[in-house]
Amino acid sequence: MPTFEEIAAFVSEKPLATAVIALLTLAGLALAFLVLRVAWRAVAWLFARYVAPRPIEDVLTIVAASIATGVSAQGMWRFSGDVLGLDGPLRLLLFAFIEVAIITSAVRARRNMRENFSAGIDGIAVWALTCLTAVLSSMDARSLPEAVFRLAAPLVAAWLWERGMAIERHRIRGTGRINWRLTPERLLVRMGLAEVSDRTASEVDAHRRLTRVALAAKKAKALREGGASERKMRAALAKLDKAMDQAVEHTGLAVDQARQEALLAQIAALYNTSALIDADPRVPWEPEADHHPVPARPALPPALAELVEDEDEDIEVLDTTPQVVDTAQRAALMRQARAFWDRQIAKGIVPRTVDIAQEIGISLATAREYRALWKLEPQAHALIEALYQQHGIVDTGAFPAIADDGRVLTKS
Repeated sequence: MPTFEEIAAFVSEKPLATAVIALLTLAGLALAFLVLRVAWRAVAWLFARYVAPRPIEDVLTIVAASIATGVSAQGMWRFSGDVLGLDGPLRLLLFAFIEVAIITSAVRARRNMRENFSAGIDGIAVWALTCLTAVLSSMDARSLPEAVFRLAAPLVAAWLWERGMAIERHRIRGTGRINWRLTPERLLVRMGLAEVSDRTASEVDAHRRLTRVALAAKKAKALREGGASERKMRAALAKLDKAMDQAVEHTGLAVDQARQEALLAQIAALYNTSALIDADPRVPWEPEADHHPVPARPALPPALAELVEDEDEDIEVLDTTPQVVDTAQRAALMRQARAFWDRQIAKGIVPRTVDIAQEIGISLATAREYRALWKLEPQAHALIEALYQQHGIVDTGAFPAIADDGRVLTKS
């Protein structure tokens, strides 16, 4: 590094060159400032556009998946040089083609999820390509730990992507994950080490002791009715007496009226199991003999009665020829119909089938299919139930919703 005396001597000997160097330095500093400013604004825009609206777990998932993909790409770099013999620009252009294919398939799978509610073949391609790059990267490893690491890195990235897709799938479709039949909780319950309810230990013990008394009483009665020997009867009565003593001692049966009633209910159920053979229960949807129809509702206003009597089929909305649209158009129309439905439900309005068809420009059959699915949701169902309870209108797809003040709400 030149000293201050050397710099002063250079400036005094070559003032023109010094001025040129000073101007170039100032221009470089100004250019660097502009570049940093543009870069800062670009980073801030990207953060506000793509990072800030996302939950923190999604951001961490993307960061971790990017790191794992980088590790996989580094393994493919070595594989392309050591195994394939690629070098120079050709190696730079071709080493990461599988990673690019994985990212492309992941983006396509996410788009399919948003439009068609399923990842489709692209979701399978993500896992297939991930396993391929993991195997190829590990084949050029110099040790077993390195091979395991190169196998794990792409699989970690694919797992993080799969979990993000599962969350988005649940958010879009409103469905939950499957319930496994074999879980630690179910195994503990099966072995008798855990309870399925939130009963306390004393309640569980009392229930078991009362059950022992009821079962002992049933067995003694069966032996007596079957003409058992005196020895068997003595053993059965001794067992019943012992179970009763323990129940009185540990459950407070002598003074607890609720447990007395519970014991009698168990004994009554056990003594009359044979009556189940002759039971004739009615199915839930079969009307009873003394069934009476719901009393007539008050008469509706003329305007409301006219609207209720309208039928979807009587209104010519669109061309009756079937609509032929591709998957993307059908998904877009469904999203528009869903947005219109949500807006109307938020206003306290249950749209009719014809309203959906006229608003979106779809056939009545398609609008009726969408409405039949969405009207089962809690908020829409509550509005339909209130309409029936207040005015006796049954949902046929053509009725108008009614506000609390009695106004007829059929249009947005």
